Amino acid sequence: MESTLIWLFAFVGLYWAYCLFWGIKGFFGAKSSSDYFIAGRQISVWVFILAATATSFSGWTFVGHPGKIFTDGLPYAFASFYALTIPLTGVLFLRRQWVLGQAFRYVTPGEMYSDIFGGNAIRILTVIVAFLFSVPYLGVQLKASGSLFNILTEDWISVNAGMYALTAVVVIYVASGGLRSVAYVDCAQCILLAFGIVAIGIVAIVKIGGWGEFVEGMKSFVSADLANGENLTPDGHSHYVALPGSIQAVSAGAESQGGPWTGIMCMTYMFALMGIQASPAFSMWAFSNKTSRAFRWQQVVASSLVIGIILFTFTIFQGVAGWIFSANGTFSGVDDKTLVPQLINLLSDTTPWLVALLAVCALAAMQSTGAAYMSTFSGMITRDIFKRFIKSDASEAAQKLCGRAFVVIVALAALVVASFAKDALVMLGGLAVAYGFQMFPALMGACYFPWLSRRGVALGLVAGLLGVTLTDSTVDWFGVPWGKYPLTIHSAGWGILFNLLFVVGGSLLLPDSAAERESRVKRSRFLGELTAVAPERQKYKWLGLALTLAWFLVGFGPFATIGNSLFSDPNAPETWGPLGLPSLWVWQLLMLVFGVFVMWFLAFFLGFSKPIASEAVLAARQKHYPDSQ
Repeated sequence: MESTLIWLFAFVGLYWAYCLFWGIKGFFGAKSSSDYFIAGRQISVWVFILAATATSFSGWTFVGHPGKIFTDGLPYAFASFYALTIPLTGVLFLRRQWVLGQAFRYVTPGEMYSDIFGGNAIRILTVIVAFLFSVPYLGVQLKASGSLFNILTEDWISVNAGMYALTAVVVIYVASGGLRSVAYVDCAQCILLAFGIVAIGIVAIVKIGGWGEFVEGMKSFVSADLANGENLTPDGHSHYVALPGSIQAVSAGAESQGGPWTGIMCMTYMFALMGIQASPAFSMWAFSNKTSRAFRWQQVVASSLVIGIILFTFTIFQGVAGWIFSANGTFSGVDDKTLVPQLINLLSDTTPWLVALLAVCALAAMQSTGAAYMSTFSGMITRDIFKRFIKSDASEAAQKLCGRAFVVIVALAALVVASFAKDALVMLGGLAVAYGFQMFPALMGACYFPWLSRRGVALGLVAGLLGVTLTDSTVDWFGVPWGKYPLTIHSAGWGILFNLLFVVGGSLLLPDSAAERESRVKRSRFLGELTAVAPERQKYKWLGLALTLAWFLVGFGPFATIGNSLFSDPNAPETWGPLGLPSLWVWQLLMLVFGVFVMWFLAFFLGFSKPIASEAVLAARQKHYPDSQ
């Protein structure tokens, strides 16, 4: 234990030194508010590829995702498709937002939405969404980092002490250097996150005794699940290796037969995770880029291909290893929150330095998302509230000071939530991403559909937030009769349903004035000239839509149940083929390949993420807005 602590403090010290170095460097490099809030629009290609990937996949991916596979089985592993659905949001919107930022010099999404739709309602709602997203999501990451160090130090460091110490370092480098420091620290965090997941997966296989023992252990665990006859799906399959159906007419929870992860639940859960790159924070990532050349490589290669492969292999290794170690007595009392720390601790007697390194990997994963949300939320508060309504003539220095103050404030708010919410913390974290997804219609209006009206978008956003709140785990607070996730549909799915109803209905019943509509049509023509699909490939747009819908519905949606037994009998492990993989796992791997193809088709072939030269953006602006400065 003593040796592990020495290595742990050594590696954490090196990691913190790296973070603080970029904080100091960013502090001296932030000459203006634009430098501080969006890195002076100078984020380079490789920095964005790594930083955006780190921001998209947080400590939940590192710790919670394998833990949920351990508790809920392979049906939950469909959640690994968020390696593709998160950047799918970026394929649709990032390049267009970058063009708008380059042309009109937006710093925050509130400025963009207010300029496009008019009025301040959408600006304020955007800040509210950013708050609802940032504080609970950050609170989850901070609490998890404290819990991790509490477990790895065997209670030598308390949960709260670890949480406060780790938060202090994040606050220092974020407040000092702004988004530029966050981006460069995220580069290392991305590498550490990926390395850590792979390494722990390998450790799990090795400690079990190799692939053969791993497969036999999985088969015996499924056989035992069938023998005890509990938690079987409606078709009588083990809930560990088969989806419980396309949909169930109950709430997703204890009442659902065979577990909550029906096909429709998996698909609408992906909606929630798509909220990460639909959130206001990612709009600021779009504005911060020097060029749009990075987008498609991050979306298709770094995220979909690399992280996708990692999630559909190494996190499943970890989750299934938990079954085996629990069955043979190696682990006792392990749950979804403690599985990964327990796997790391398997090395404590032999390679304490690797325990320490993997702990830093987990810490990096937890901080990668939190730091970005601290930085971007402080920028929105400063520009959309302080500068807009309190001090319109605020100097560059005053804006940076305000931004730094709100980094501290949002971190303190997250700590309060993490300290006192306790059991409600996970529920609040789940709400966060579902709230972020409710920005989708606003983004569609800003980037594609100029007929969506200001009042329609605002009403839809409010309806969506309420829809999420009244169908998520928080329904326990309100005592509603339908329970959480009615019909095994995630709250993000219910939220976007109500959101779209009010957006479309409000836009038709409460249209904007002719002048406002013409302004948005003009903006749409400007965007279309720069970002439209090439004429020779226009005929393939409908194919792209069909492929995407098929992937959602069949790959991980209500029709994914065909994967339960397409390749083998889930109740007969002897039919699982030479590699010993159950049919559902094979299906997921095939749909991963298909999903990567769909992402390539959209981003590269159709050109949704095709690079655009900054000079072309400025020339188009001069053409469409000749009188603007």
